[in-house]
Amino acid sequence: EVQLVESGGGLVQPGGSLRLSCAASGFTFDDYAMSWVRQAPGKGLEWVSAISWNGDSTYYAESMKGRFTISRDNAKNTLYLQMNSLKSEDAAVYYCAKNDGVVPGRRYDYWGQGTQVTVSS
Repeated sequence: EVQLVESGGGLVQPGGSLRLSCAASGFTFDDYAMSWVRQAPGKGLEWVSAISWNGDSTYYAESMKGRFTISRDNAKNTLYLQMNSLKSEDAAVYYCAKNDGVVPGRRYDYWGQGTQVTVSS
């Protein structure tokens, strides 16, 4: 079965950095694009970033550009999100999500349990 397990969340101060990981299993990882999606308290799901099957193409929400970097290691079936210059509004539960094709889109068929990112002074 498909499994996506996020890790790396925690408490950081504004301006700090954090690296999230998502360990994937149960499917051919390099056949699919992957995405990060987050949900802040009281808000809906917000798309964060996406990466194509081979990592050649990456996409970011405007507020993340220049601060976040998505990457993947297909040999390890792992997706990453490096987050720098974190802001209070970045606090959320971050989920990795499997896209249903080789390029990013808005169709996700599996989600992880999420990892909590708290940004507070």
